[in-house]
Amino acid sequence: MNEPHEESPTERLDRLLHVAAAPLTGGLSPVSLSLAWADWAWHLGVSPGRQMELAALAAQLGADTLQGNGNPAGAADEDPRFRHPDWEAWPFHLMRVGFRNAETWWQAAAKLPGMTPHHAELTHFMAQQWLGALTPANWLPGNPVVLHANLEKLGAPLRQGWLNWLEDMATPAGERAAAEREAHFKVGRDVAVTPGEVVMRNGLAELIRYTPQTKTVHPEPVLIVPSWIMKYYILDLSPHNSLVRWLVSQGHVVYMLSWKNPDAADHELTMDDYLQRGPLDALRAIARLEPKQPVHAMGYCLGGTLMAIAAAALAGDGVVSDRKRLAALKTLTLLAAQVDFSEPGELGLFIDESQVAYLQEQNRERGYFPGEAMAGSFQFLHSRDLVWTRRMREYLMGEREQPSDLMAWNSDTTRMPARMHHEYLVSLYLHNALAMGTYRVGGHDGKALSLADLHLPVFMVGTTRDHVSPWRSVYKLHHLCDAEISFALVSGGHNAGIVSEPGHAHRSYRLATRPARGAWIAADDWERQAAEHEGSWWPAWQQWLAGHSSRRRAALRLPRGASLGAAPGEYVLKCYPD
Repeated sequence: MNEPHEESPTERLDRLLHVAAAPLTGGLSPVSLSLAWADWAWHLGVSPGRQMELAALAAQLGADTLQGNGNPAGAADEDPRFRHPDWEAWPFHLMRVGFRNAETWWQAAAKLPGMTPHHAELTHFMAQQWLGALTPANWLPGNPVVLHANLEKLGAPLRQGWLNWLEDMATPAGERAAAEREAHFKVGRDVAVTPGEVVMRNGLAELIRYTPQTKTVHPEPVLIVPSWIMKYYILDLSPHNSLVRWLVSQGHVVYMLSWKNPDAADHELTMDDYLQRGPLDALRAIARLEPKQPVHAMGYCLGGTLMAIAAAALAGDGVVSDRKRLAALKTLTLLAAQVDFSEPGELGLFIDESQVAYLQEQNRERGYFPGEAMAGSFQFLHSRDLVWTRRMREYLMGEREQPSDLMAWNSDTTRMPARMHHEYLVSLYLHNALAMGTYRVGGHDGKALSLADLHLPVFMVGTTRDHVSPWRSVYKLHHLCDAEISFALVSGGHNAGIVSEPGHAHRSYRLATRPARGAWIAADDWERQAAEHEGSWWPAWQQWLAGHSSRRRAALRLPRGASLGAAPGEYVLKCYPD
């Protein structure tokens, strides 16, 4: 991890120029995008045979479009934008077919032999983004569903859409989202309401101990480490879908880290700071409050990556100097958390040396990576659903999305300190240091960690539609350690698949356990072999926790003076307009 150095006048000139240009490129490195385009253009330019193939394919698809056919079998039905029966009528059927054929052509054209995989994926993605903006479903004359609704209602949807647009222009999206949260999903009143006490606070995190709700509890507490790129209360949303409340009701003592939302003064915080002041400080606090009790550690998303780093540090020799003062780990649970970043999913499209350097320059000016930029990245990656389809409904159909607790939480964005953000992109995404055994705690002079040192039982959860932590990437821990691993592949995405309470409709999961030192099974083979179950994965995980816990006993009370205030604490309430 690099030490900061004093910026020279020439470096500052370059940085200020790049920062000024960032809004014009959406924060993306123009060099990275240009290299991908040049890689594609040069390979196409020196491949006349490939040019002839693509020209022939374009002619064939053009003829198919004029004849109203040429879609791959069932393709239109799979696209939610074109499912309505009105798309079968002329001329909208031709528009739909033409658009789908254009997608087919770009799928063949964007990836050329000889291109670097990163440039090929980026070129294909940018082509999809361009096509997503031009789809006839986004425009009034090209969308039969919108036209039919406005004719039937004498233009009322368009009038309401116009009012929606005026409201959006007058009020920034962040202010509107904050007002909706305050009205419907206020933290501590509507969400994050499970009773508990803050029992530790340092400059980076608070630790909440939730009040036991049963007469007897499992002695081993559960420590939850959420990602610092999100507010913790995604795991304590409304009472009906709060994972924390459900765990407490099942007889578990639960602790939760709540990360501080950093500001410019925190720009020099590092990954080591997050490790020491997060899970390691939490384990020190639990050791004082729950003497001699090992802990079921659980981490979600990047919090899971950090918890895996902590577990490897505790398992290795000489990495944590005061290990005896920390509560020991009994088990490790990782929810949608990667430890091998060789195939990191869609976020990896925009993480290369040029992009990381470009982000570093922008963050150095601010002192942090803004939460709105992270939210914008996800919107860009999923612009079809999060931008274009939403705008079509709001402005052409006059329909506003009904607020939900998950949407309110998603708009409650957090920042990341500039130095930590750069370190985690370089060490995890670019160098894949944790999987390669080169990740060091304490900087260059620290000791490298090895996930092979993990021998405690592990429970992992991947989600089928996760674009942040693809489940096959999450699964790779099987290849990096010989521990017993119970892996659950659950339906849903990165957030909705995790917040999947019992009774939630249309939920299922696959579950199988590889014994310690068991044979390697490839991810696709595992998926074919693992038994499928209907319903939520929560009870299966809770049964696993209970099976690795001691006999239940009366719950311990907090010592006098241990409480620093009631949950949800102070840090979760800190919001900064970027």
